[in-house]
Amino acid sequence: MQERDTLENTGHNLTIKERKNSTFTGINKIISFDDEEFLVDTTLGFMLIKGENLEILKLESFQGNLALKGKINSLEYIDDKQTDINKTSFVSKLFK
Repeated sequence: MQERDTLENTGHNLTIKERKNSTFTGINKIISFDDEEFLVDTTLGFMLIKGENLEILKLESFQGNLALKGKINSLEYIDDKQTDINKTSFVSKLFK
């Protein structure tokens, strides 16, 4: 619990440079990922990142930092209501 408290105190920020390189802070963990989609748990809730040729450049799990490369097409924060609606699709992606 102390690690999560530390991450929540650091805040959540994102930077995207020319849709090719992106950095994120406040990442608790990566739930699932492939070269077109990342589902991550942030200090502000779940975030879905969609794009093309996505790759992890750097992951600092203790600090909650994530750097990705690849073309970003969309970012979406998922509320609890949306999670209930999309629960089946998230579960099915986890067990592909």
